[in-house]
Amino acid sequence: MGLVVVLSGGQLSPTLIAREECEHYAEEVQKLAYKLLELISLSLDLPANRLSGFFKDQTSFIRLNHYPPCPVPHLALGVGRHKDAGALTILAQDDVGGLEVKRKTDGEWIRVKPTHDAYIINVGDIIQVWSNDRYESVEHRAAVNCKKDRISIPFFFNPAHYTNVKPLEELTDDQNLAKYKPYNWGRFFATRKRSNFQKLNVENIQISHFRLLEKSV
Repeated sequence: MGLVVVLSGGQLSPTLIAREECEHYAEEVQKLAYKLLELISLSLDLPANRLSGFFKDQTSFIRLNHYPPCPVPHLALGVGRHKDAGALTILAQDDVGGLEVKRKTDGEWIRVKPTHDAYIINVGDIIQVWSNDRYESVEHRAAVNCKKDRISIPFFFNPAHYTNVKPLEELTDDQNLAKYKPYNWGRFFATRKRSNFQKLNVENIQISHFRLLEKSV
């Protein structure tokens, strides 16, 4: 399948990961991603396979995250606040937990309680743009635990690098104007990867930079 496995956290060793098991897991979670993509398409009143063509030469990857314990967890973050840039993220995590999402109504950070034998699904920026804001990418972060190590395995479902991302034509018309101008996924991701999660003096690239100004009626 050609998926990339990224190790994060510095204390995970590739020798501890059975390659065949990892490849099998990647194949199965990719099947789930395609099924979710079909359900999203149907929810938008589109054919079930409307979005699958964008993933012919997908740039999806799996990341294995290890978060060591921290005695003062409120002073440290495993991953800073961000929105996932791709289409979908399928997250498997242990029972320690640490994922927090930002509540839109008041900006509070809410801890997502781990559920046994269940995945957490994040809608990414690409789905937000394709759906012309009918779906919304959620801002989230990962907190560390004061006593326990935490492991999480996110699968990032991303389209081909040559994909030009823009609101789908079927979802835009004179009454529902496109809210984003097109952007190339490969260039966007490359720029994002160079700066993601870093404390920079400039804002990391976001889909908001491609948002079109609403025309006054």
